[in-house]
Amino acid sequence: MTSRELLYVKTIAEAKTISKAAQKLFVAQPSLSQSLQRIEDALGTQLFNRTASGLTLTYAGEKYYQMAVRILKIYTDFENEISDINGLKTGRIHLGITNHLGTIVMSQVMTRFHQLYPGVEVFVSEENSDTLDQKILTGELDFAVLHAPSPKDRQPLIHYELLKDDPFVIVLTQDHPLLERAEPRPSFPYPVLDPRLLKNEPFLMVHKQQRIRQITDSVLKKAGIGQPHIRLTLRSYETIRILASQGLGVTLLPSEYVTRDPGRFHPALLSIPTEYNASWSMCISTLKSSFLSNAAQMFMELVRIQFGGNTEKR
Repeated sequence: MTSRELLYVKTIAEAKTISKAAQKLFVAQPSLSQSLQRIEDALGTQLFNRTASGLTLTYAGEKYYQMAVRILKIYTDFENEISDINGLKTGRIHLGITNHLGTIVMSQVMTRFHQLYPGVEVFVSEENSDTLDQKILTGELDFAVLHAPSPKDRQPLIHYELLKDDPFVIVLTQDHPLLERAEPRPSFPYPVLDPRLLKNEPFLMVHKQQRIRQITDSVLKKAGIGQPHIRLTLRSYETIRILASQGLGVTLLPSEYVTRDPGRFHPALLSIPTEYNASWSMCISTLKSSFLSNAAQMFMELVRIQFGGNTEKR
């Protein structure tokens, strides 16, 4: 049983098809199929059920997968320890980050990190927050930079170090009638509107797997809007911002996402009352009790220096 065989089974289990696993592993699909057959033959049992919808783990397969995750993490930790012994002259970091934060964080941190540690390779996985949490749990990532879920939705085995809060705002067209019902308040950057007044509005939403949507759903539920009228659902918050500015519907977005690069479309923005907890926190997530190389810790420290803000670390 080699590390390559462990990696093959782990990747197939997570990809759920041979073809997707082969793409991730950069091997030919027939070669991967043959390797899996040899592994199963050597064990004398099947690791996967072959179904029309893909591959699922058998009981033996689940045991093999759990072992593979643990052993591969040991391999990775050992490589990191060797890197530390070498004084960060060589090494590898595998970090996860959401697409938008990737643009912000990597542009402000990566150049400095490379100047300090030019021999350390940085491998980046750009995924949504839920997927990054799962990759932290399986040991595939050293750490991730993302927006933390609400306390009730946090994974108990993951430590979320909160860095900076970003409040959500209501985004709508400049001539929307609800603007007249918003009230200026000294402590808010924009006039404040109670989300209950959005009850009859059509909404533009991102997908349920995206943390923006999860926070939006929480706010609307508190406002008594359990089943909003959703006119459009798509992944791109930029497209949603543009369409909201054109009057197709209203949406809730983090203020930094709306104001960082407004372009030629300028929607109206309204603040949300504090009691709705309409905000998220940028964070660094790590697996509790996991080994973190000096290289990973130095990268995390650069993120803290650049993005540490108004939120306590916990």
